[in-house]
Amino acid sequence: MTLVIETRDLVKEYQQGGRPLRVLNNVNLQIEKGEFMAIMGPSGSGKSTLLNMLGALDRPSSGKVLINGTDISTLNDNQLADLRNREIGFIFQQFNLIQRMDALHNVELPLSISGVPHKKRDERAKKLLETVGLGDRLDHRPNQLSGGEQQRVAIARALANDPPLFLCDELTGNLDSKTGQEIIVLLRQLNQEQSKTFVLITHDPNVAEVTDRLLQIHDGEIAGEKKFK
Repeated sequence: MTLVIETRDLVKEYQQGGRPLRVLNNVNLQIEKGEFMAIMGPSGSGKSTLLNMLGALDRPSSGKVLINGTDISTLNDNQLADLRNREIGFIFQQFNLIQRMDALHNVELPLSISGVPHKKRDERAKKLLETVGLGDRLDHRPNQLSGGEQQRVAIARALANDPPLFLCDELTGNLDSKTGQEIIVLLRQLNQEQSKTFVLITHDPNVAEVTDRLLQIHDGEIAGEKKFK
């Protein structure tokens, strides 16, 4: 068993009105390489905070988050940024594409940050857009693309640096059901063909039911687990 992520007695607190508000309470979680799993919970349950912790976007109040064996609390801000760029692909509900850039340059951006030479990043970005079915949309800006096409660009961008782990926050939330299903099929294909690990935060039971494992979170604690395979 190869663990991509492990949390140990993970606690996250924020200050609210001068008093601590505990959002995550002693969460112990293991995610294996190649998993395709979902995390569900009601609004305010802590699922988005958990995603931020798993993605090294925030630090624990106590406990540990280990990403490929590295305790993120031992890293400085620059090291965390480098880890996120190398190890994690983020896919969000809002797409977060740069409006003034066409699809090709949106996908090239993480490669540029990583210092990949222009010719190589241009070739990889084109190949990735072809992989997600947008080989004929390279020069289209976000406002010229449908919601589903924008999400495909976001997926291609997340794939740019070939990370082993993908964290997805309500990625079908702004899509109609048919397009949402197409996006999930695409992710599952990437999971099966490339052994990528996917963690999907979702409120949609139809999305959760096509994963291998579902974790229920409630009041900052893991409240249940269901395996579909």
